[in-house]
Amino acid sequence: MSAPGGPTLMRPAGPVDGTGLGAYLEHLSSTRGLAFDDHRDLWRWSVSEPEAFWASIWEHYGVPGSYERVLGSSSMPGAQWFPGARVNYAAHMMGTDADTDRPAIIARSQTRGPRELTFGELREQVGRARAGLQRLGVGRGDRVVGYLPHVPETIVVFLAAASLGAVWAACAPEFGARSVVDRLGQLEPTVLLAVASYRYGTKEIDQRDELATIREGLPSVRHVVGLDYGPHPVPDAMAWDELLAEPGELSFDEVPFDHPLYVLFSSGTTGLPKAIVHGHGGILLEHLRLFGLHFDIRPGDRTLWFTTTAWAMWNITISVLLHRGAVVLLDGNPLWPDLEAQWRLAAETGVALLGASPGYLTACRKEGVVPPRWPELRQLGTTGAPLPPEAFDWVYEHLGPDVVLNPFSGGTDVCSGFVGGGTWQPVYRGEMSGPGIGHDVAAFDEDGHPVVGQLGELVVRAPMPSMPVGFWNDPDGERYREAYFDTYPGVWRHGDWVRFTDRGSCVITGRSDATLNRGGVRLGTAEFYDVVEDMPEVADSLVVHLEDDEGGSGELLLFVALVPGAELDDDLRARIASGLRRHLSPRHVPDLIAAVPAVPRTLTGKKLERPVKQVLRGRPVEEVISPDAVSGADAVPAFLDAYRR
Repeated sequence: MSAPGGPTLMRPAGPVDGTGLGAYLEHLSSTRGLAFDDHRDLWRWSVSEPEAFWASIWEHYGVPGSYERVLGSSSMPGAQWFPGARVNYAAHMMGTDADTDRPAIIARSQTRGPRELTFGELREQVGRARAGLQRLGVGRGDRVVGYLPHVPETIVVFLAAASLGAVWAACAPEFGARSVVDRLGQLEPTVLLAVASYRYGTKEIDQRDELATIREGLPSVRHVVGLDYGPHPVPDAMAWDELLAEPGELSFDEVPFDHPLYVLFSSGTTGLPKAIVHGHGGILLEHLRLFGLHFDIRPGDRTLWFTTTAWAMWNITISVLLHRGAVVLLDGNPLWPDLEAQWRLAAETGVALLGASPGYLTACRKEGVVPPRWPELRQLGTTGAPLPPEAFDWVYEHLGPDVVLNPFSGGTDVCSGFVGGGTWQPVYRGEMSGPGIGHDVAAFDEDGHPVVGQLGELVVRAPMPSMPVGFWNDPDGERYREAYFDTYPGVWRHGDWVRFTDRGSCVITGRSDATLNRGGVRLGTAEFYDVVEDMPEVADSLVVHLEDDEGGSGELLLFVALVPGAELDDDLRARIASGLRRHLSPRHVPDLIAAVPAVPRTLTGKKLERPVKQVLRGRPVEEVISPDAVSGADAVPAFLDAYRR
């Protein structure tokens, strides 16, 4: 295993002509007389002169309209961005007249045949959907919600709602009724778009009963629109074709910079998840920055990043349309019919940016997958969990030295990433390349001092435009302040443990609320998983630390889900313990190593470290975990049984 300061796997020559970052640097040179030697130099300017930086993003990407100043207030929370500005995010997603025949959406599904929309067709459908929503009485501030898969219609109706200044939110159709009502019910929506069935690989999923319960649980809904998707239609609903029956003028209501665009939900395991409100202007500028300066999306490029409509990556990846790129959609089981399916689709569609989860890349490495190479691929992005160093090796072994491996980390909270890589940044084994341009991030110790070379809390020291407008139904902002600003006044605490190196790269070792503290030494859970899940017998794992109330070292418990045919015998236990001792430290050797049938996760893929710990501490499962908000909930009792043995 590689500690921070690992070897350089790739060192780009610089922002060459034709890249998005190169064009931006030319803009800074011609309009402001600025020149930078490297990424770190550019980053330092961007965080020391935030108003100049974000004004340059506005100017470079041609956002129309005027504003009083960039930052009316820089306090956190409560920063006021671009006061006086009026924008509409959707207006920038439609391409230009030159893009009319260029692909915008390329959709593949296990439920129906391929679908594609050009920018011209996208504009027409958004105009028709806008007119249809207006006929249903939708206007500015109304909430339009979806119980929808990752298909073109979801993008169309979201953009139509945004064009009217309505507020969007969605849940994926694999969510159970309780989870959907817990989320969407907070918004009191007036229009619901839904499917009643779909296919997941070869399995037919009938959600008619769940949908009926959802409709009962959303009494504010006046109209239901059903997509013709899967074997079962949505009963008693307006058809999608009826919504789009009449042509409509494609226009966009200009709204204040911080007007709500959509609501994203925290991946809560029980109770009401946080309803995080994002604004038009903040998302527009942040995603222009992210895809232009870091992911290098250019007109005509194609992007595939498997996601569902319940994850912030849906909101992020569709923003490639801002740069006149195309988004490739994959709806269904991402591992069907085999591990190579995503690679084949990416190669067939010629994507320039492929996104993949760390777990997927690790599985491909373990199973000996040899991915294809194709000439268009420039970047491989990954997020959602730390990427093991061995996966870095596998990527460069198979994809060659010219692909930028770009692990990045951020969250639903900002609908973007704080740290990651890009065109001008080296790729270091086992690390993220550095802070995002315009993002003043650091590691803080317990006293609020920045630290380098040691674990600290990931913090943001200056406002970002895509920080939430607020939480829904939080009029005085109390929940919002408690979520991010309760530890370091005036500084955003994100909840991750991070270690920065003196060259600016970093490693995130896990959530700070799940950190293991053994003998006074903080241990990141991700470090465990890197070692344990590299063993061929281990499919997944989860580690928790039960503290000793008397001040002792407590109990360190490791639970492993094994691949079919593997057995947790004394030899495997010894190899796990030896690997943790050798690669990490003696403190990392568990007191218990036990087998469980599966590792429960949220529906967005996060391991349930804290809930499992609460169950082991004696709280009833039903108080801690809502079964329809997680996957693998039925495995939780096995953790308790294994611990009690």
